[in-house]
Amino acid sequence: MTAITVLVIAVALIAVVTLAKAVRIVPQQRQDVVERLGKYKRTLNPGLNLLVPFIDAVRTKVDMREQVVSFPPQPVITSDNLVVSIDTVLYFKVVDSVRATYEISNFLQAIEQLTVTTLRNVIGSLDLERALTSREEINRHLSGVLDETTGRWGIKVTRVEIKAIEPPPSIRDSMEKQMRAERDRRAAILNAEGLKQSQILTAEGEKQAAVLRADGDRQARILQAEGQAKAIRTVFDAIHQANPSQKVLAYQYLQALPQIANGSANKVWIVPAELTKALEGMGGALGGLAGMVGDAPTPEASKGAGEVEREAAEAAQAAASAAQEIHDEVRVAEAQATGGTPQGLPAPEPVSPASLVNDPADQRERG
Repeated sequence: MTAITVLVIAVALIAVVTLAKAVRIVPQQRQDVVERLGKYKRTLNPGLNLLVPFIDAVRTKVDMREQVVSFPPQPVITSDNLVVSIDTVLYFKVVDSVRATYEISNFLQAIEQLTVTTLRNVIGSLDLERALTSREEINRHLSGVLDETTGRWGIKVTRVEIKAIEPPPSIRDSMEKQMRAERDRRAAILNAEGLKQSQILTAEGEKQAAVLRADGDRQARILQAEGQAKAIRTVFDAIHQANPSQKVLAYQYLQALPQIANGSANKVWIVPAELTKALEGMGGALGGLAGMVGDAPTPEASKGAGEVEREAAEAAQAAASAAQEIHDEVRVAEAQATGGTPQGLPAPEPVSPASLVNDPADQRERG
């Protein structure tokens, strides 16, 4: 009874092992390479597959997904004899599991060594500055070389990326100083350009303001001159239309004479001896106003004759006083200049206001 039980158990175990050897379940995105008696037989695709027990065997299980490998930093010498350390990242996928199994023993190691040698060849033809700024070019060159070489291995290199390029510490310090100096230079240039533009705009604004001020001043002077010309023209026309006589002009001169004498700029006057005679003549002209031809007083004018005579007397008195003061100042100035007693012009005869207003010639004409 015991022997039969052991035999049954042994047969069951053999059946289970045989079934396990015969049935193979392959997951998605994986292929199994099967050998029969040491020779390639077939490739198992994802799903349920049957094998001949103890005859067929799975050689390799190949992952068909895209894989990424990061290689350690590799020292590379540039064309200007500088040693830089470069890190690379490789993206690839297996497109033919049979060739990836039988064409090369370790395709991952082969890809790594191929990447290093290709990278050294590419970087060796570039200087440091170009190597730092030509990553896209280096990546394309590496991808082309690796894809061409690994194609016969059943591997497709999809992308190669340079993760970092590390120059020596001394070179990094020099590069930092250079970049700092370059930034300072650019900042100085930008500041200078900004100051230049500011000064240009300020100068243009001042120029436009000066032009506008000058134009406004010119327009104001033109308008003022036009106003003065119009006023003079109006006065001139009014004088011509009124046709004033000589006695009115003499009366206006007598009124303006005290203001001329009181000017602050009139320090020394040269008074001619004929001034009194001129005043007497103006008085005579003023006294004979009524006897002039074509100048007969109107009734309205005769009513204010007393007021006119009174104003004329006051004006004559002021003119005589001003003339006397001017004559005295001239004598004092002459005495100070000669150092002696005042000499020079003879003292004019005193002229009374009545003589300027009531001239004998005027009385004779009235009589």
